[in-house]
Amino acid sequence: MLQVAALTMYPIKSCAGVPLDTAQVGPRGLMGDRQWMLVDEKMRFVTGRLLPKLVSIEPAMDGRQLLVSAPGATPLPVPIPESTERVTVTVWSDTVSALDAGDKAAAWFSDLCGKSLRLVYADAAMRRPVSANHAVSEHDEVAFPDGYPILLLSESAVAQLSERVGRTMDARRFRANVLIANSSAHAEDHWRRIRIGEVELAVVKPCMRCVFTTVDPDRAEREPDGEPLVTLKRYRAVDKGVIFGMNAIPITHGTIRVHDNIEVLA
Repeated sequence: MLQVAALTMYPIKSCAGVPLDTAQVGPRGLMGDRQWMLVDEKMRFVTGRLLPKLVSIEPAMDGRQLLVSAPGATPLPVPIPESTERVTVTVWSDTVSALDAGDKAAAWFSDLCGKSLRLVYADAAMRRPVSANHAVSEHDEVAFPDGYPILLLSESAVAQLSERVGRTMDARRFRANVLIANSSAHAEDHWRRIRIGEVELAVVKPCMRCVFTTVDPDRAEREPDGEPLVTLKRYRAVDKGVIFGMNAIPITHGTIRVHDNIEVLA
């Protein structure tokens, strides 16, 4: 039986993930996922593609505040912004209105990364619609993921890739929210609708992969040989790039858990 092998929430875009036993799924995906993001001086998003060091930053939610820690840095609590003053930020081609997390957070991330950065927050008032080309309804929206609320990936796809590369490729490289057990490699490519626990998901689009996959999650450095992207290009290339995993949109909301069965509805 198909099952959930692991659940991971990423509070800050491109920073380390938080493993979960249970997750609440709302319109934007796993509650709290990619709700924070770093931007540069032009208020444009910054990710591990440019700054691999971001994956070494460990965020955790502690009540009404975010706690961030990283090797060599003093942990910093960051309260959820409550200001009425909004800032305009850019994520890919989307321009949205978010909340700034303040000067202390900006200084902490800037000092750590050696680049002027600010931390911003996607509150309930922020609106970022899912691409109309793949949306299930006009109400579909996201916080700060690249484009879709939930990312699915099978353990078997990661195992097959590792075998092809010739060494273990940790699943963390691919930043999936839901890791799937007991499927054939890339079975998720053929799904259109699934049920996990209380939640139904529309599986809408393959995930396009980039140089971020080459960042080792423990060393926070790119692989000098360009793996696993080099190998993925050999057998997972399509016209627009390289695909690995599938993006999904919640149709219904509720609770999902590790070891939940996954039912393929279409």
